[in-house]
Amino acid sequence: MSNVKGPNLRPEDVMALRRSVRGPVLEPGAEGYDAECATFNLACGLRPVLVVGAAGAADVREAVRFAAAHGLPVAVKSAAHQVVSSAEGGLLITTQRMKGLSVDVHNRIVRVEAGVRWRDVLPRAAEFGLAPLVGSAPDVGVVGYTLGGGQSPLLGRTLGYAADHVRWLDVVTADGELRRVTPLSEPDLFWALLGCKGNFGVVTEIEFEVFPVTRFYGGGIYFPGEHLAQVLEAWRAWLPTVGEEMTSSISIQRLPDLPVLPEPLRGAFVVHLRIGYLGSAADGAELVAPLRAAAPVLIDLVGEKPFTAIGEIHMDPVDPMPYFDRSLCLGEFSEKTAQAVVELAGADSGCTLANVEIRALGGAFDREPEFPNSVASRGLPYVVFALAPGAPEDAEQLRAELERVVDGLTPWAADRNVVNFLSPDEATDAEGMRAVFGAERYDRLTAVKKRYDPANVFRFNHNVTPA
Repeated sequence: MSNVKGPNLRPEDVMALRRSVRGPVLEPGAEGYDAECATFNLACGLRPVLVVGAAGAADVREAVRFAAAHGLPVAVKSAAHQVVSSAEGGLLITTQRMKGLSVDVHNRIVRVEAGVRWRDVLPRAAEFGLAPLVGSAPDVGVVGYTLGGGQSPLLGRTLGYAADHVRWLDVVTADGELRRVTPLSEPDLFWALLGCKGNFGVVTEIEFEVFPVTRFYGGGIYFPGEHLAQVLEAWRAWLPTVGEEMTSSISIQRLPDLPVLPEPLRGAFVVHLRIGYLGSAADGAELVAPLRAAAPVLIDLVGEKPFTAIGEIHMDPVDPMPYFDRSLCLGEFSEKTAQAVVELAGADSGCTLANVEIRALGGAFDREPEFPNSVASRGLPYVVFALAPGAPEDAEQLRAELERVVDGLTPWAADRNVVNFLSPDEATDAEGMRAVFGAERYDRLTAVKKRYDPANVFRFNHNVTPA
C-alpha cells in the first residue's frame, strides 16, 4: 500500500501510475528510492514525494501528465552533476535507463537518449574517427551539459558551444506532449532549450554533430603553488599569442592527501596548467615551452593523446562528494587581476578552497551559431569557478570563503555568466538569473516559458519564471 502524501495524491493514483509505465515508481522509504535520488554533489540531496525511473519517452509523458493532474512540480535527473533543488514536494523523473545511442558516420551525427553520458559516446564515436564537443568531465550526462551550453576544453575555441551543433531535440513539455523541436519547426523553443538548462520540459533524445578529430596534444602541468604569480603572469602574457586551436586554463589547487595521487601532489598546494591543442605535438611543444619555463615543474603530463583521453586535461574528480561552489565571468584578466588572484588564493592568502579555476574562452565561443540559441556567455573571455568540498554542517564557513575569494574579483567581473557553472544558490536566485542571461535574453526566455510552461511545472532547476 502506498504511503505517498501530496496534493490530491491517493494510493490508488500511484498504483495507476505504476501500471502505466515500464520503469519503477518509488516512494520515500521504498527499496531503491535512495539510489534513484542519488546525486553527484552529496550536499544537494533529492527528496521528491515520488520518483519515476523512466524507461523511455512514453514513461516521461505519463509521469509529466500524472504530475500535472495532481499539482506536482517536476524535477529531472540523469547523471545528477548539477542538482540545484531538493525537489521536495515534487515528482522526480530519472532518465538513466534511457541509454539509446547511435552514430551516423556518413552525416557525422550522433543521436542519444537522455540517460547517456559522454563516457558512453566517446569510444563509439572514436570507432569512426569522430569526436563530440565533450566537456572537461566525460562522466557527466550529454543532455544536461548540452542544455547548459557545453564548453569543451579542446574543441570549443574552434567550434563553439556543444549547444551550437544540436540538430533537434525530442522534449516532453508541461502539457505532456512529446515534441520534435528543430530550429525550423519551433524556433523559439529550440532557442530557449539550448542554453537555459532544462527549464522548458524533459528532453528525451537529442541529435548533434560530431567532428573528424582523433587526437590532441595536451594534458596538465603541475607547478608548486608558491610560484602562482609567475605562472599566472606567463599565462596571461602568452594567451594573446596563441590561436583558436589552443585551449587552456589554470587551476589553483589544495589537493587532498590521498593514495590515488602521485607523491608530489599528495596533500600539496599546486598550480595546475591545463592544455588542449589540436595541432601537431611538435608545434604544441613549441607553443607551450614559455609556460613550461615559467616555474619549476612538479609533474608534466602534457603530450600526444587519443581524443578519448580528453578527461586527462582537467582530471576532474569522478566520485560523488559534498561540496559548495561559486562562479563568475571576467571581462578581462589584467596584471591587476592576476595580482588579486594571488592575494585571494595564493600561498599567503589563507585560502582553504580546494580549487580556484580560471578558463580562457574566446574564439568560436564568441561567435553566433547558424541557428541561434540562448547561451548567455558569448563575448566573455574568462570564467572563474571555485570549489569548496565539505559537509553540509560546514556550509556557512565554506560559503563565506567562497564569497571572499569570488567576490574579491568583482572589480573585473562581467554581468553575465556560464550557466553550467552556476551553483545551487546562484541558479535559484531569480534576480541573479536575470543578470546571468542579460535583460533582453531573460525577457525572451520568460515569454517562451509562459507559452510552454505557464504554471512553472519545471521549476526545480535553473528556473526562469513565466512572464
